[in-house]
Amino acid sequence: MANTMAYRGYTARIDYESGDEIFVGRLLGMNEPIVFHGASVEELRGDFEFAVDHYLAECEKMGQKPEKPASGKLLLRLPADTHAAIVIKAAGAGKSVNQWVSDTLAAAISE
Repeated sequence: MANTMAYRGYTARIDYESGDEIFVGRLLGMNEPIVFHGASVEELRGDFEFAVDHYLAECEKMGQKPEKPASGKLLLRLPADTHAAIVIKAAGAGKSVNQWVSDTLAAAISE
């Protein structure tokens, strides 16, 4: 994925703010906005890691479970004919629907 950084299971989208001449990062998939910035890539990376570490430390201090960008569960609503076709494809591959969908999506994002 272009213009992203990853650290400790968190991914951030990176944008360049030309007016301020700084890079701005925002953690993806979070309800709570976590934003950081830097004038250089090195500074941005440091502030990103600090922001994630600070967030995790604050969660621990407050006894809260840190929010993760993804739970590993995905609920889909599909047309019945699409669902039926997936069931047939999965059975033909000797896999559960969950495993077939997981494998298919993993292959699609690794391209």
